[in-house]
Amino acid sequence: KTDVVIGFFGFSESYEGLQNIPRYKEELTAFIKHTQAQKYNGKTAPKLVLVSPIAFEDVTDLYDVPKGTQENIRLAAYTAAMREVCKKNEVLFLDVFAPSKKWYETHKNPLTIDGIQLNNEGYQVFANYLIDHIFGKKNTAIEEKRTAVAAAVAEKNWMWHNDFKIPNGVHVYGRRYNPFGPDNYPAEIEKIRQMTANREMAIQAAIHGMKFDLEAADAKTRSLEPVKTNYNPAKNGSLTYLSGEEALKTIKMAPGYKIELFASETDFPDLAKPVQMTFDNKGRLWVVCMPSYPHYKPGDPKPNDKIIILEDTNNDGKADKETVFASGLHVPVGMEIAHNGVYVSQGTNLVFLQDTDGDDHADKKDIILSGFDDHDTHHEISAFVTDESGAIYMGEGVFLQTNVETPYGTVRATNGGFMRYNPARKHLERVAQLTIPNPWGIAFDKWGQNFFAETSGPDVRWMMPGTTKNRYGQYGHKSFTLIEEKHLVRPTSGLEFVYSRHFPDEVQGDFLINNTIGFLGMKQHQLTDEGTGYRSKHRVDLMVGEDRNFRPVDMEFAPDGSLYVIDWHNILIGHMQHNARDPLRDHTHGRVYRITYPSRPLVQPAKVFGASIEELFENLKLPEYRTRYRVRRELRGRNPQQVLSYLNKWKNSLDKKDNDYEHHLLEGLWVSWGLNKVDQPLLNQLLHAKDYHVRAAAVKVLRYTGHQVKNQLALLAQAANDVHGRVRMEAFVAASWLPKEQANVVFAVAKKKPLDAWMEKPFEIAVAYANGRNLVEKKEKEVSAELKGNELNLYVQGSKLYKKDGYCATCHQMNGKGLAASGFPPLANSKWVTGNEDRLIKIVLKGMMGALELNGVKYDGQVPMTPFGGLMNDQEIAAVLTYVRNSFGNKASAISSAQVKAIRMATSNKTDLYQAGQLLKEHPMEK
Repeated sequence: KTDVVIGFFGFSESYEGLQNIPRYKEELTAFIKHTQAQKYNGKTAPKLVLVSPIAFEDVTDLYDVPKGTQENIRLAAYTAAMREVCKKNEVLFLDVFAPSKKWYETHKNPLTIDGIQLNNEGYQVFANYLIDHIFGKKNTAIEEKRTAVAAAVAEKNWMWHNDFKIPNGVHVYGRRYNPFGPDNYPAEIEKIRQMTANREMAIQAAIHGMKFDLEAADAKTRSLEPVKTNYNPAKNGSLTYLSGEEALKTIKMAPGYKIELFASETDFPDLAKPVQMTFDNKGRLWVVCMPSYPHYKPGDPKPNDKIIILEDTNNDGKADKETVFASGLHVPVGMEIAHNGVYVSQGTNLVFLQDTDGDDHADKKDIILSGFDDHDTHHEISAFVTDESGAIYMGEGVFLQTNVETPYGTVRATNGGFMRYNPARKHLERVAQLTIPNPWGIAFDKWGQNFFAETSGPDVRWMMPGTTKNRYGQYGHKSFTLIEEKHLVRPTSGLEFVYSRHFPDEVQGDFLINNTIGFLGMKQHQLTDEGTGYRSKHRVDLMVGEDRNFRPVDMEFAPDGSLYVIDWHNILIGHMQHNARDPLRDHTHGRVYRITYPSRPLVQPAKVFGASIEELFENLKLPEYRTRYRVRRELRGRNPQQVLSYLNKWKNSLDKKDNDYEHHLLEGLWVSWGLNKVDQPLLNQLLHAKDYHVRAAAVKVLRYTGHQVKNQLALLAQAANDVHGRVRMEAFVAASWLPKEQANVVFAVAKKKPLDAWMEKPFEIAVAYANGRNLVEKKEKEVSAELKGNELNLYVQGSKLYKKDGYCATCHQMNGKGLAASGFPPLANSKWVTGNEDRLIKIVLKGMMGALELNGVKYDGQVPMTPFGGLMNDQEIAAVLTYVRNSFGNKASAISSAQVKAIRMATSNKTDLYQAGQLLKEHPMEK
């Protein structure tokens, strides 16, 4: 029922340059015309106000951000354009560009946090100006009511935001609304709007100095009917949750390893639904817990997700102390500790929490960036980990469209990939745009190369080839999977490299990957160099769980060299297979386990917190990656001049005969990079290092320090001529982020050397995107010679659906071979696929669980086949079934939409998943 529309435009658009002002004016005019043609209140067009962007504030004496000189030239021009358009269309225009420049001059403290985002003081100034100039100055005796009114407004705003930008919108309105959304979301939306209306009444009461019983009003809003589960515990598993100690007996370890329970919800009830963990510089374990997942339900108490600190104060291998660092969070799927606080994902925001008085409780909260998408909460920015400079890498999944305003312009991203946020420069970039549904694992090796777990897919991949600068909506190169075919498992969660003297010598440098459905445990793979890239070989299943509720989701090496693992612990884990409000979804359990290798001594934890600068630099020589990780973090919080001064002494004191001499120097370079004052002589030295691992790492530092290294282009061109492919690829990938003319200089050098399979596609993408072109993929035409006419059309349509994110190929794979190790049967050479048509249609419409045997292989059927009846119509199901029945070596009759329609009608009353045995009774397997 909107009466007034206030539009804020111009900041993001200004980064497109002065040449795009004519287009901007056309778009603004179109917006005005459209808005004036609406009658949102049912009677009249809304009053319209357009507000210019504020000026860019110069805060370079505090932060390493742009000064704002060029930005303000553009912002002034776009403000003038807005004034012209508004005058022509007789729309009220509010210029805040000019006034804000005066505010910056007259206020003692900065009014922005980074030059473009107002802080609290800035918003106070801006808000008064905005309201006075739109609605006129009024004498209102409100001051004594300010606290009560502000609290009431904040309460309404929180509730309204959970409707307007409801988390998990993909399940509420989007492509995953069916089949379960209709069971609960229409009622929830109705209820939350009633609750929002109550909060408006509470605001009005506060304005008039009256009390309003919000709890009583909410009690009168509509009730929500309980959702029925589609999971059959009697046939698919047990609802009995084992205690942590009992569950321990169901976990089998590889020979020589031991697993112990460090903590569980029994002793620490706040340890509910742990999702990410890390150790701080004091050696304490921090865990993010989110029992509110998948998101707030209207009528429930407000979300109270937490970040907790667990300690083992008596060194007996078990937690005995808990501290709640932060509470009142809502679905915090990502977290990372910095030297001065903690970064955590909060829906559309990246939030920074600080403990300013040293009591281990967060008492200050700042929104650092906003505009991230949480259209699917388990896809939002997560798997936080820092690179060697302290910049945070964050994974982001499919369905999401993120648009974040930063001092460097608006960062836009869509449908999967990775973000990199550098706190020192307040710089965000879409470091990799890749076709990955939900990446829940990022890890760096000892040389600073990053790898990621694809999660929905079974692959672990090298990230660097995909970090070319991409055009919006266009993708980088995912590169190649590093997992052997017979050990592919999915979905994966958590990734870590083995660097611990407590573990055997031969496994150093291996990587570990968790799996949470089907295969419940942790696989260990050996990683070796192969040409420009890598190859891996499965070494051992380090941990295998038999308890069906066991869900290992993250791991990290502790200061003593042992390996910690967190267990999400839930009978239900699929978000497509069950309703978001399924009553069997657990919100209370969670465990932390500790893995040791008893025949080898634990590592003596290095002193990090409180250590001297000299001690910290010596710790950089230690073999444990996670120790050096924490040491670098500690050094980022020390006095930069003192650290850099000691770095000069330290690097000159190193033994050049030491086998790790160049790696020690690399650690020193990373320290200077982390202080945002890169040691350029050392950088130049390492660009010529003997070890290509070091040269490649130095190029990556060069990539991100061009604002300090004036001869960056010449050095990148030099690296593009390196004898090793990895160094050359680092160079041309870095160059793709430079202006076109500079990038092409590096590309020309790189092209003179051979491009192996690892380099070909990244190079092609880098050249195309840097020169403003999309890469046109050559698509091979899929043809089934046995099908003609409409059946062939169905086959082609089915091929596209089969490969769609979150559909058939996610579990059964592009080649139709499935993933036996995870419990996903093959579609190739399967009578379940080529046999009885009605049986197959029922599986796809309603889903299936339960034990079955296929080609001599037994599947326990604990992994549910997703019901697609609500996700696809009759034509689409007929198409995808026609495709799978005539692909992967299969040959069978096509399926018609009429057949699907008939089965859909016949099974319309069935609400739960089919059991395999039930289907075989109805349609016996063909001999």
